[in-house]
Amino acid sequence: MTTLDRQSAFSGTKPVPEALAFDPTRLAALLRDRVEGIGDGLEVRQFKGGQSNPTYLLTSGASKFVLRRKPPGKLLASAHAVDREFRVLSALSAARFPVAKPLLHCTDESVIGTEFYVMAHVEGRVFWDPAMPGSDPAERAAVHDAMNRTLADLHAFDPAAIGLGDFGRAEGYVARQVKRWSENYRASETETIPEMDRLMAWLPDRVPAAGRAAVVHGDYRLDNLIVAPDAPRIAAVLDWELATLGDPIADAVYHFMTWVMPRSETGAGTGSLLGCDFEALGIPKLEDYAQAYAKRAGLAELPHFDFYLAYNFFRLAAILQGIVGRVRDGTASNENAAAMATQVRPLAAAAWARARTAG
Repeated sequence: MTTLDRQSAFSGTKPVPEALAFDPTRLAALLRDRVEGIGDGLEVRQFKGGQSNPTYLLTSGASKFVLRRKPPGKLLASAHAVDREFRVLSALSAARFPVAKPLLHCTDESVIGTEFYVMAHVEGRVFWDPAMPGSDPAERAAVHDAMNRTLADLHAFDPAAIGLGDFGRAEGYVARQVKRWSENYRASETETIPEMDRLMAWLPDRVPAAGRAAVVHGDYRLDNLIVAPDAPRIAAVLDWELATLGDPIADAVYHFMTWVMPRSETGAGTGSLLGCDFEALGIPKLEDYAQAYAKRAGLAELPHFDFYLAYNFFRLAAILQGIVGRVRDGTASNENAAAMATQVRPLAAAAWARARTAG
């Protein structure tokens, strides 16, 4: 079995595949009137990375922009909400949180076939392997500290103060997530996985009481960040499709899964630090990294850690199953999407193991 080199496989752009292509003529006409820097010529290429909303690099002369759209075809309910992405980007950009500046949101499907938005292009580096091959221990330590601090900064916002007080229902976030991803999993299910059935029965009755609601990213990890080209600074947080108001502890523990993520045999799954020599790499151990976040969040410790790991492994398994479902339906945005099928079962097993530990 061939193992994917994540950095080369997911970095950069590629020609737009036929299933996700569109005529750029109408798009260029729209953008010329509303986005500064768009000239007569418009080159469109698709970013290799990403599994959900297709993302394109737009080049016009010396100017670059990024377009995110809903994929074509039949979609799961509540998925691919690019309007919500545009809204949270607008609020966070105004609050000086590191995101790409949103420029235009278009609901007219006649332009490129689906709803989309355009944002500024941010120069920098994306590390698709969380072990950051090619970096030195000092840089790895600094990038991880910046990543930790950026997440704590996001959770520290008062949603109402930045115009996101109604961005979601503050109460019952984890319970709603369990229900949502259980339904989405069933809608895209391609095989029977007993652990997923057990989790869907176990999770609803064991959701902890939530504390303060915060803006949550929903998919915060190193490969959804742009690191500045010449410094260990987070230049932009990407991929806000799953953002809402919710439980910041649940959001943080999702991020911490990288340290205990089952490794993909193909390399196409979510990046993992499992089995790494943290001291040699300069990357903090999970307990130290989690404690650093807790301190920044004003907490002595993170409560219900094993429950939140079980919940997040389950949620990620359901998300990946949705990608597998799009492969089945012919609407997947990434040619490596089919390999995600091999990760759903290990994630479900990891979730059930954590559930058993949590009791």
